[in-house]
Amino acid sequence: MRIRPAAPGDLPALQDIERAAGAPFRDLGMPEIADDAPPALDVLERYRTAGRCWVAAGEGDGRPVAYLIAEPVDGALHVEQVSVHPDAARRGVGRALLAHAARRAREEGLTALTLATFTDVPWNAPYYARLGFRALREPDLTPGLRRIRTEEAAHGLDRWPRVCMRLELPQDDETFGRLSR
Repeated sequence: MRIRPAAPGDLPALQDIERAAGAPFRDLGMPEIADDAPPALDVLERYRTAGRCWVAAGEGDGRPVAYLIAEPVDGALHVEQVSVHPDAARRGVGRALLAHAARRAREEGLTALTLATFTDVPWNAPYYARLGFRALREPDLTPGLRRIRTEEAAHGLDRWPRVCMRLELPQDDETFGRLSR
């Protein structure tokens, strides 16, 4: 698997990945998440042109099998979305994308990765906790994370329990902990 910046021609494939990655939510009684539209092409293009859209591509054909989009929020790189096609799941692809994002964040002087996720979905909060992310309590949320949570609630995501999580980044070239394994 090779991590690279998304190319303009990749964006429709990212939407396909998002649709496929959403399908397992149906089995958890979350059909609204499974049926939620992927990010629009113009949204993906904004992340891409900002240099904050990365794909994991197969070595053979170079087609994306996963992607991550992020933006700086309050001194951290906020992972807006990381999605892995089910055919590539459970192979460390998501972890590799997160490690890449962590390195890029550190290069930009950011101190952490943050994200908002479902607490009771096995491949969401429990997975991120295994990678070293810690759940943030409400008083620990930064203004930017509060804004993101408000936007999520307006989109109906608070119908299921959610949490913001944070992973502090090392300040040296040593390992990125569980992300590097």
